[in-house]
Amino acid sequence: MITRQEQPYVTASVLTSKRGILPAHGIRQLVEVGAVIAAAPLDVDQIQPASLDLRLGQVAYRVRASFLPGPEATVADRLRELALHTMPLDGGAVLETGCVYIVPLLESLALPPGIHGLANPKSSTGRIDVFTRVIADYAREFDKIAADYAGPLYAEISPRTFPVLVRTGSRLPQIRFRSGPPAWSDAATMLLNEQERLVSAERVDIDNGIALSVDLVGAGDDAPVGFRAKRHSALIDVDKKAALDIADYWDPLPRRGSLILDPNEFYILASKEAVKVPPTHAAEMVPFNPLVGEFRVHYAGFFDPGFGHAAGHGEGSRAVLEVRSHEVPFILEDGQIVGRLIYEPLTEPPEQVYGQGIGSHYQSQGLKLSKHFRAG
Repeated sequence: MITRQEQPYVTASVLTSKRGILPAHGIRQLVEVGAVIAAAPLDVDQIQPASLDLRLGQVAYRVRASFLPGPEATVADRLRELALHTMPLDGGAVLETGCVYIVPLLESLALPPGIHGLANPKSSTGRIDVFTRVIADYAREFDKIAADYAGPLYAEISPRTFPVLVRTGSRLPQIRFRSGPPAWSDAATMLLNEQERLVSAERVDIDNGIALSVDLVGAGDDAPVGFRAKRHSALIDVDKKAALDIADYWDPLPRRGSLILDPNEFYILASKEAVKVPPTHAAEMVPFNPLVGEFRVHYAGFFDPGFGHAAGHGEGSRAVLEVRSHEVPFILEDGQIVGRLIYEPLTEPPEQVYGQGIGSHYQSQGLKLSKHFRAG
């Protein structure tokens, strides 16, 4: 357990006066000064252009229900009350659908004042319908780590459609670090769009972020406009790339003008607009307003600097949408707004951007399943 007294002094190079998201070299500085503590040496590709992948630790706790510890308790306190059994992860373990697991992560934090953490599932995690959130001690919210926090991190994991095989070191969530309060506004986004043309739409809708709509028509050929997950499929090893046949796990959706979302089904769709994220910014898809549709879009909402941008050898990339209806069937129409992108500046230009020789899986993507599936 890290205490505030044990937190190392953090240099001024990390405590930047600029507001925004820390780029990769800022994250490396956090590691070097002990603000990010790793129980095992970091993987060579663990630090992304503006985020840090988080790794599963040694054990998983099956719990009765999802929970937040609240301001008076640690996660370990609640696990003593709620854990049903413990599973070692060293040799791999299967996490079953419909169950909730808590896994201590190999990374912990001793954040300096002014540096906040923002977590999200990795894109490949969301695209296989594994609901993942990060929890800190004394937290009242998922996925948000307060400035000045010193303590462990945990992942709450709940596979919804496919059972998954995980092990110590598997990387399901990721975290960004923000200096200061949020540094975005619609006015700044409008100016950035004039400079960069952030989305391919003829008319850009900017109102608490840039609107993205769903594509249910496609390019007019025989290619599917989406995929619906098959129920009762085999498990997915989260660490194996291009290992699975698409037909064993997904039914393709033909082009159409609308789609009825069944509450029991999970869908992969794509945005109508191609998206660009300049190297100076990172983007996040914010939760959709439930007043205009009973569905959830995009579990994994981070877009790294350079996504879809020429600087990262991209020419615009569609946003892949992980879609699930809530309690009732819902008709989704082609062109319907399904989410909004928030563009936030980086504190400094990154050394590398998404797609720039760093093994980025989803640059210049159209409709694309997770990296676990063989193309075509």
